[in-house]
Amino acid sequence: MRPSKVFLVGAGPGDPELITLKAKRVLEEAQVVIYDRLVGDGVLNLVNPDAELIFVGKESSFHSSPQEEINELISSRAKEGRIVVRLKGGDPFIFGRGGEEATHLFSEGVPFEVIPGITAASGISAYAGIPLTDRRYSPAVTFITGHRMKGEGIEGLNWQALAQLNHTIVFYMGVANLSEITKNLITNGRDMNTPAAVVSRGTMPEQTTILGTLADISEKSKENKITPPALLIIGEVVNLSVILNWSEAYGIGGTSD
Repeated sequence: MRPSKVFLVGAGPGDPELITLKAKRVLEEAQVVIYDRLVGDGVLNLVNPDAELIFVGKESSFHSSPQEEINELISSRAKEGRIVVRLKGGDPFIFGRGGEEATHLFSEGVPFEVIPGITAASGISAYAGIPLTDRRYSPAVTFITGHRMKGEGIEGLNWQALAQLNHTIVFYMGVANLSEITKNLITNGRDMNTPAAVVSRGTMPEQTTILGTLADISEKSKENKITPPALLIIGEVVNLSVILNWSEAYGIGGTSD
């Protein structure tokens, strides 16, 4: 049987209305949807009601399904001649392991298509009123994952180089290592008074933005009992959240200084 196409789809950062029209159409046509932990009910409600739903969610400290098994699951369902959607939070190619899955599909001779999604950094920062770039404060932005592949922890990052950057830094999935991240940046020369923000449950009604500096953002996050999913944003642009945080200013979530 000729394998059907696999769609690697980004669901966006949380708010179901941020999903693309193309992703919505594919979900309505899907026969199998293999989805992650960060895909919310609002997006899953768009799925063809007759489709097979398979949860393969992951957390930083627990993987319900090894990546190799997920790869095989995707390709095997497609080889049954079914329309398969691999649904991920954010964007498949930004810390979503979409490249690994696409490589596996290529090796298995399974056609695939990538449907981008709004990545967490751009979506969540917009909802928190933090422009990632602003010609007054930051000419660039760097995305970093707060946890890395097994055996390649954040201690392997070039902290000296990161501390010298004069622009915005965004750490995905960095809550568990927040104190280590801030300590490493300060130790390697970044000013401890550099503005920093942690945004929890970004783009959702329960969104909460914690504002501080490298020196105190870790402690403030603990005091406010912040848990994943959350995003760490570092740089002068964070100060703009005080006046630009439109989503929480109008009753969506709450801001804590």
